[in-house]
Amino acid sequence: MADASATAILWPAVAMAGLTLLVWVRLYQLRLGEMARKRIDSQALASAADSVRLLVDTRASDNFRNLFELPVLFYAGVLLAAQIGVADAASIALAWAFVALRAVHSVVHCTFNHVMTRFVAYALATLALIAFWVRLALVLGAA
Repeated sequence: MADASATAILWPAVAMAGLTLLVWVRLYQLRLGEMARKRIDSQALASAADSVRLLVDTRASDNFRNLFELPVLFYAGVLLAAQIGVADAASIALAWAFVALRAVHSVVHCTFNHVMTRFVAYALATLALIAFWVRLALVLGAA
């Protein structure tokens, strides 16, 4: 079992996976509710095109898809950081900042969906991720 300092960089990834699962729950809460209200048979949503045509509330499904875009770079970066032993305070803070900002983005996207609020959270999270990767590159370059 690795010590706590070696695994500290992995906890933000665990939190990010948790956020993804919460959005998945929200997706099905919204989707199943809309299907029940509109009496849509599940087979009527057999394709993505059918879903677009029949479902109006796509906030959570849009956000769920979004959680498999930039966060992929986050997960890769966290695994690289763990592998090369970059678990210092700055890297951990950047990783947690990314997760926190993506959580804000998801809450906004899955609820009131104000585009500019969502965009600011997304942009700040992206800047945190860029800083995280720059830090990793600098550590790798110094090695």
